[in-house]
Amino acid sequence: MAEPSNVDFDPADRVATLRVLDANANRAAEGLRVVEEYLRFVLDDAHLTEVCKQLRHALAAVLQDIPAGDRLAARDTAHDVGVHITTPQEQRRQHPADVVAASFHRVQQALRCLEEYSKLAWPAAAVRFEPLRYRAYTLQRAVGITERSVQRLAGARLYVLIDGRSSADALAEFAASLIAAGVHLLQLRDKTLSDRDLVARARLLRRLTRGTPTLLIVNDRPDIAALADADGVHVGQSELTVKDARTIVGTDRLVGVSTHSLEQARQAVLDGADYVGCGPTFPSGTKTFAQFPGVELLRAVSREIRLPTFAIGGVGYDNLAQIQAAGCQRIAVSGAVLQAASPAAEVARLIAALGRLEVR
Repeated sequence: MAEPSNVDFDPADRVATLRVLDANANRAAEGLRVVEEYLRFVLDDAHLTEVCKQLRHALAAVLQDIPAGDRLAARDTAHDVGVHITTPQEQRRQHPADVVAASFHRVQQALRCLEEYSKLAWPAAAVRFEPLRYRAYTLQRAVGITERSVQRLAGARLYVLIDGRSSADALAEFAASLIAAGVHLLQLRDKTLSDRDLVARARLLRRLTRGTPTLLIVNDRPDIAALADADGVHVGQSELTVKDARTIVGTDRLVGVSTHSLEQARQAVLDGADYVGCGPTFPSGTKTFAQFPGVELLRAVSREIRLPTFAIGGVGYDNLAQIQAAGCQRIAVSGAVLQAASPAAEVARLIAALGRLEVR
């Protein structure tokens, strides 16, 4: 426990400062508990619940620098002029999300007060309060993006990855059949096309998907996604970061991330990804992997993370039951559709099978 650094601190000012610190310590802790309960019981997200819990415990650790006995001695709720000051807005909450939004603002404002007023006598604590406020900002963003993505991708279960095909006409015919079959997301992934051809193919797919429920994603290239007015971009662990991709595609487009471990999935949430691809789940005929985290990774991610998650890597109708048993109800496929005798029929078959379970 640190002693006040300002030995000449006027007793009356010290008591007043302690009252400010005590009130805001309580306000921040209470607000974090409200947020944590939302993440636990409403959003049902174990990962973000744990992040919030760690933040709450970190706050308690910093507050140990300010003597609890002195805080209690300075507390004077009976004569606090702010106790009876309220506004009509404080009593209006229409949805649990309104509650958590108000609590986040309360937490951040309280942390700022703690940081500023502790500078008067406990500067070591002030330095430790500042990063807590930034962690609260990051948590709020992750919660907001998770909520938005859950809503935006509520009905998205089948994600098909295609290349640019042998020609623009061949791509148009092939993609049109998949869109008509009801594919939820379509990703253009082609490492062989020139940039000009890739833009042209992406714009072609945009024309085909515009006005349909099918979302268009471009692999690896946020610049191409922006030029083609696609719905989003998907990046891997060695491509651009979520931050850099977001800088290019903006806030309205989706940014998906490939993850190969639980730690990477957790980080993708905090980085602000809109969804994650999780795998490789099984050996793939279209891509080579050195390791296969398999369905165990799907089970771990599904248990912890609410952000929309797509199983990827060797996924098809024959192993769909294993994926669903692991708690994952969204899949990303390539060969299973591209190599099918009737790709459109295979899309319809996969959608029907995925529709037998409710998506979280």
